[in-house]
Amino acid sequence: MIIRTILAASAAALALAPVAASAQTMLKFAHVYESSEPYHTCAVAASDKLLAATDNRYGIEVFPASSLGKEVDINEGLGLGTVDIIYTGQLFAGRAYGPIAIGGAPFMFRDYAHWDAYRHSDLFKELSEGYEKATGNHIVSLTYYGNRHVTSNKPILKPEDMKGLKIRVPNAPLYMMFPKAVGANPTPIAFAEVYLALQQGTVDAQENPLPTIQAKKFYEVQKDINLTAHITDALLTILGGPTWNQLSDADKEALSTVLQETAECATQQIIDKEKELAAWFEEQGVTVNEVDRGPFIEATKKMHNGDMATWDQETYDRLQAIQ
Repeated sequence: MIIRTILAASAAALALAPVAASAQTMLKFAHVYESSEPYHTCAVAASDKLLAATDNRYGIEVFPASSLGKEVDINEGLGLGTVDIIYTGQLFAGRAYGPIAIGGAPFMFRDYAHWDAYRHSDLFKELSEGYEKATGNHIVSLTYYGNRHVTSNKPILKPEDMKGLKIRVPNAPLYMMFPKAVGANPTPIAFAEVYLALQQGTVDAQENPLPTIQAKKFYEVQKDINLTAHITDALLTILGGPTWNQLSDADKEALSTVLQETAECATQQIIDKEKELAAWFEEQGVTVNEVDRGPFIEATKKMHNGDMATWDQETYDRLQAIQ
């Protein structure tokens, strides 16, 4: 009798197991960054928070290093439902809705404080709503990516030093604004292919924040890091429309809260790493060059509202007026 009861209980447990497993939905979170970077580690930590906040209805599975596709691919995947959440650059989102790209344009922010005020501003909220209306996808947070700097195999101290320089840029048109402003030759190459392109001499230079230069090991194939800080860059966290629209209001709020906390987690770690990495690179034998940014700024500002701009003058003026 006891044995029969145990067997019956075991059979019932086995019968219930598939039901319990199917009750939990794992959201696919895709990005192109390394698993060692804060964007990834903070996103991984978000899964437990979301499970707790939704009574195990939703968790997050994170796919780093372009494992679900390049940046263009994962942006397209949002609408197709092949990915649920992505990190993406503002200039990639700007392919679908031009004004949102203004936050990723060169020398658009005076400093970190200006950027931080922008991400909490009515302007950013309105641009996010415009993006959602255009695409159906929902922007939930903005994560600091760092100041982008030029790496090369020679010092870059003034705009003239970049003339004719073949520099890798991400595959979004506005990343070409800064190189064109200073006479360089911008060359779009997928992120996963940059190290090899530098190593083989396909390009002479690239540009990224210090934490990314470390994580991607670009310092192994570039002698100089030039502190141009030409873009105060950030990553949008975006929910695909098919995923966002199927969530209850309570689950939308829970997911938004968790992903905003994730943005803060990564932002603070990037700030901390930026403070220490110049010295670390010097220890690796790389030359870190201080740069007078003034001439670079003046050369680029002339293009802010020119043919490459995907925003109007009012949006530009509102951003510049933010304190």
